[in-house]
Amino acid sequence: MNDSSNLPELSREEATELRDSLEPAERERVRETVATLLDLLGKAHAMAVLSEFAFAGEPLRFSDLEAELDVAPNTLSARLRDMTDAGLLERESYDEMPPRVEYEPTPKAKALFPVFGHLHRWAIENRL
Repeated sequence: MNDSSNLPELSREEATELRDSLEPAERERVRETVATLLDLLGKAHAMAVLSEFAFAGEPLRFSDLEAELDVAPNTLSARLRDMTDAGLLERESYDEMPPRVEYEPTPKAKALFPVFGHLHRWAIENRL
């Protein structure tokens, strides 16, 4: 699969043309993948968790995320599990005392990171 982080930004018209150029089965697969991704990212605190990885530049531990985010531990644990199950994060356990677990974004997650740059640029220029 191509690294989509190298793709140029698309206008609405270009995105529509790209979508319309797909065979019906591929268009449906893409639609379902986008819907699944949006469902995942729409879960409580999922965007905040992924945003931390987008700007971290290194693996993060649960405690790193817990210190940065105002998220209940059970919710943070669920989001990390969701993202690991979806193939966006890799989880590595170290056989140490106390136990240490680190999470690292996969290439699929890294391909989403430019979105966070766009969102931050938008937030600099706008308020809600």
